Amino acid sequence: MLPESVLKTAAAEMLDYQGCGQSVMEMSHRSKVYEGIINACEASLREVMNIPDGYKVLFLQGGASSQFAMVPLNLMNKNNKADYVITGQWAKKAYTEAARYGKVNVVASSADKTFSYIPELDSTSFDPDADYFHICLNNTIYGTKYHDIPNTGKVPLVADVSSCILSEPIDVSKFGVLYAGAQKNMGPAGLTVVIIREDLIGNAMDITPTMFNYKTHADNGSMFNTPPTYAIYICKLVLDWIKNEIGGLENMKTINEKKAALLYDFLDGSHLFKGTVEKGSRSLMNIPFITGSEDLDKKFVAEATAAGFVNLKGHRTVGGMRASIYNAMPMEGVEKLVAFMKAFEETNA
Repeated sequence: MLPESVLKTAAAEMLDYQGCGQSVMEMSHRSKVYEGIINACEASLREVMNIPDGYKVLFLQGGASSQFAMVPLNLMNKNNKADYVITGQWAKKAYTEAARYGKVNVVASSADKTFSYIPELDSTSFDPDADYFHICLNNTIYGTKYHDIPNTGKVPLVADVSSCILSEPIDVSKFGVLYAGAQKNMGPAGLTVVIIREDLIGNAMDITPTMFNYKTHADNGSMFNTPPTYAIYICKLVLDWIKNEIGGLENMKTINEKKAALLYDFLDGSHLFKGTVEKGSRSLMNIPFITGSEDLDKKFVAEATAAGFVNLKGHRTVGGMRASIYNAMPMEGVEKLVAFMKAFEETNA
């Protein structure tokens, strides 16, 4: 979901961006006008996320899934080893891809309980010679989130933050690399943002394709080829919204906590619905739940859809339902969902 004010601004500027006579969709990425857009987007991201000096911001394509290969190709370059924690489908895919390029140590996994929790990590299982340590910070499908960032010492920590970026402050200095597909919280599909510590750039494996080398994009200001120009423009508008309307990520976190608490509190007291995630691992963004009956789940999704609630069906690997309450979802949306769930429970419990 995108903020309504962002959509309205984009609509107003669709035919003519700030008097330049062109849509952002039409202009050259090499033009002065577009240079202003991408530079403003990066400056806003650095400000909103408080990104320290010594980190590059890259605007790339290929989705977070391309990062599953780019990370090992660029970072698994000293001892050809990496540590991974498997907390869901995306973490598993990242691990599988990395295993093509070197030795991958699975530090921990929550597969034993259908990824319904974040496993406790034993630092003695960490490989001190790993070139990096990879986690998926928020697990979209399963609704789990790390509430404690692993301390990996001198080993760079890499995190897929696709579904939680911009939802609350992140201490960027604790990470070597943060990467995110934009389509959850930053803008439309097509843009991938990578925040990478500069000392991790420039040591890619010899087999690394030019377009998969972070140095290619860092040296060219994300302009080696045509970047996803319109998605970057929308991302800039979203960042403006967070800065000017929300008041920053601390305020965004407070809003998100209130929204999530409303739904979790209802689920914890419900006689029909039940959350599927252990309390200590709950996500602010993705809240999966079930009735305990596949037939009732289907009935709920059908009636919810008819009532105007979209995308509530759970992922095909999990079933049940999932409410994704990303940044732009207003409190009103969660309130109406809870009211609908209460009415459904009264009729079907």
